[in-house]
Amino acid sequence: MAKFRKDGGRGTPAISTASLPDIVFMLLFFFMVATTMREVELKVASPILPEATEVKKLENKSLVSYIYVGPPLIKYQKIFGKNPRIQLNDAIKDVSDISVWIQAEREQRDPAEVPLMTTALKVDKDTKMGIITDIKQELRKVQALKINYTTKKPVE
Repeated sequence: MAKFRKDGGRGTPAISTASLPDIVFMLLFFFMVATTMREVELKVASPILPEATEVKKLENKSLVSYIYVGPPLIKYQKIFGKNPRIQLNDAIKDVSDISVWIQAEREQRDPAEVPLMTTALKVDKDTKMGIITDIKQELRKVQALKINYTTKKPVE
């Protein structure tokens, strides 16, 4: 006859970690695809956008160049003051720098895309209209006539 022993010291077997790298890489790829990186560090306060009733969404955001207008962030107010300033890409500039900036934006694009380019103005709602008029005049000089005013829909 065979003897049966009871091994009371055995527990549950260890969990296999062979598929762990696959899971980690799958999560990594998911977040790489789903996440967008911020292209511009704002130096002006995030604008409180005005409300508008007739709002249309931009079709091709890759062809949009943004001009931010608003008061500088607190950490930049010692340098630039508290009055509304213009931010082009990552730098605070003057109105006279807009034409050079538009030309540089056009050079980065394919010549077929240049007529489709849009200049979007993200302006704080408390900004005076004088600076906006100056920006529009500068855009006219370089034939950047396709302008978008970024707004938000009113709460119903």
